[in-house]
Amino acid sequence: MIDHEQGLPAHRIPVLRVPATPAHTNLGGDIFGGWIMSQVDIAGSIPAVLRARGRVVTVAVNAMTFLKPVFVGDILSLYADVIEVGHTSLQVGVEVYAQRNPVKPECIKISDARLTYVAIDDKGRPRPVPIG
Repeated sequence: MIDHEQGLPAHRIPVLRVPATPAHTNLGGDIFGGWIMSQVDIAGSIPAVLRARGRVVTVAVNAMTFLKPVFVGDILSLYADVIEVGHTSLQVGVEVYAQRNPVKPECIKISDARLTYVAIDDKGRPRPVPIG
């Protein structure tokens, strides 16, 4: 039996898993970086919403590094954690891993990112992030 989690970070649960499909390719046939960035933003927003206990908006992609290319058929696992909390903002770190080649499985880290979200109220104005 194949361990489908082999190579992924131990004792962590991805906030998002998604396959890379032909619809996500650029003109060169590789997976478009903008699509990966959108998955990173979605993944980062999940712990931000949970920690802020409500709506958040992305205000910055502080850093994003593409370490390796992503190919059609790769399954991306995205891990995201709140790493800093301000009065109305949260910074989230996101790591992305690709599982590929089901015949001879391998798993590689393909991206790191750090994003800033701001908690907002029902009128779209910044609001304090609850303590704790």
